[in-house]
Amino acid sequence: MENIAIIIPARYGSTRLNAKPLLKVNNKPIIQYVWEAAKKSKYASSVIVATDDERIASCVGGFGGVYKMTDKNHKSGSDRIAQVALNHREFDYIINLQGDEPQITPKAIDCAIKTLIEDDNCDISTLVRETNNQEQINNPNCVKCVFDNNFNALYFSRCPIPYKRNEGCAKYYIHIGLYGYKKESLFRLTKLEQTPLEKQESLEQLRALQNGMKIKVAITDLNPIGIDTMEDYENFKKIMEA
Repeated sequence: MENIAIIIPARYGSTRLNAKPLLKVNNKPIIQYVWEAAKKSKYASSVIVATDDERIASCVGGFGGVYKMTDKNHKSGSDRIAQVALNHREFDYIINLQGDEPQITPKAIDCAIKTLIEDDNCDISTLVRETNNQEQINNPNCVKCVFDNNFNALYFSRCPIPYKRNEGCAKYYIHIGLYGYKKESLFRLTKLEQTPLEKQESLEQLRALQNGMKIKVAITDLNPIGIDTMEDYENFKKIMEA
């Protein structure tokens, strides 16, 4: 197995929920839930938190995690993990695991890794799950994905895709924001300028597609709660406390 690193971008400032990696549930910070899932991966050889804040670094160090300090001015998680990867050229594959996904599972992480390393032609791997929940389909915060017969992503959108011109002909898939990158693909992506589609939908993966990069999707039944708002945090607390 090649050298595979899971890098967890975690910043302190967030427009919707400040300091969310440090919020605690059952006396454990959100970032620790993510770290512990990553450490159980069968394939990853390294797990690193990439952060811009000493408070997060202190928290990670406190529970025995490994962290690297990164520039505060990065515009995206991909830029943050690329800074770490540039200093660790031994990594062949890099998994971008968001620090606000405490319900992520080792099985899901390994699915993304396996999908990436088994396809020589893909640049990036990611996960999707099927849904028939109309609220999620119409929710712009739930990104939808369509892909071809070989599971290569065709498009991601905040809009419901495909459009329901004829009912019941196609399924809907919600994107789960975990990415696997081949090393050089990550470096290429972060050097590219933002594209019109990316700017229009605020979806970084559209930059990759618009520049001809290949994104391979794998289907999972995982339905995690990402912690983006106080409501998400309270819902996660209810689940864990139950």
